[in-house]
Amino acid sequence: MEIRAQVLAAGLGTRLRPLTHEIPKPMVPVLDRPVMAHIVDHLRRAGIQDIVANLHYFPDTIRDYFGDAIEYVEEEELSGTAGGVRRCREFFGDGTFLVFSGDALTDIDIERFLAAHRANGGVATIAAKQVADTQEYGVIVHDAQGRISAFQEKPHPDEALSDLANTCIYLFEPEIFDYFPDTAFVDFANDVFPALLAHDVPFHVHDIGDEYWNDVGSLVELKQGTFDAITGGLDLRAEGDEIEPGLVLGDGTSFAGVELVEPPVWIGRDVTIGKHVRLQGPLVIGDEAVIGDGACLKDAVVFPGTELPAGSILISGIAGHVGITENLRRPGT
Repeated sequence: MEIRAQVLAAGLGTRLRPLTHEIPKPMVPVLDRPVMAHIVDHLRRAGIQDIVANLHYFPDTIRDYFGDAIEYVEEEELSGTAGGVRRCREFFGDGTFLVFSGDALTDIDIERFLAAHRANGGVATIAAKQVADTQEYGVIVHDAQGRISAFQEKPHPDEALSDLANTCIYLFEPEIFDYFPDTAFVDFANDVFPALLAHDVPFHVHDIGDEYWNDVGSLVELKQGTFDAITGGLDLRAEGDEIEPGLVLGDGTSFAGVELVEPPVWIGRDVTIGKHVRLQGPLVIGDEAVIGDGACLKDAVVFPGTELPAGSILISGIAGHVGITENLRRPGT
């Protein structure tokens, strides 16, 4: 696919604290690798090879993980969602380009998205997803042809004019930069999109329908997105052998001595599991984790490299540790 893409990776991820006191939001683990690695993999499978990321918070964590597989533009001061894109303007050249939120767990059909954008003929197309609770998202109002006419910021469901949430996944033509204000900090929702409306510039919505999207906006959403990846709600590529329905086991991991397993359970590679352990799904245990004798886990996520002592009980929670990036599966491994 001959377009270029940017992954927005500069944000602070405050709603995922305390996890994001340790790592940037795009590096939060989902199964066997960070969210951003799943995004890059998804872009590559769509044929997009040229990718740039804007960095600010823990920039070396992202740069050290991806190496020279992608390009980087670092922001000393945050410049907003659109400001971060403007910093990468030279990278995009003169063609259509894709902007992808760095916290998006999604299996969006990029080819279908691009076809809709080109059919619309506008300067921008916003990927949108129907949601049940509009209070967490900016929603999009559009006409019968999909042309955007207004936005609402996190309306109560009873007052919402639309249930289509902005996923912060965009396709743009280079002319989009003509509608950026001449300020250091620029936001798409508050600055650029209102300018398009004010100048009567056509731009459109693309409803992704049944395709999956989760913005990993909170610890609850992170856990739900992880479980969706093991139950089929999200089409996510992850390694491991399904040894029975709903039970996936990575290389170098054994169930010897485990007392109870109730799927869905996904366990990564080289995990050490003690004797008399009870595992009740939905449950995800990341690479190189250590589960002590007699531990009981249910409705939980154990991040890669995390150790749970003997006799631990973990229910409806997330377990992690300092230095988690050392245990994240690297690209190509």
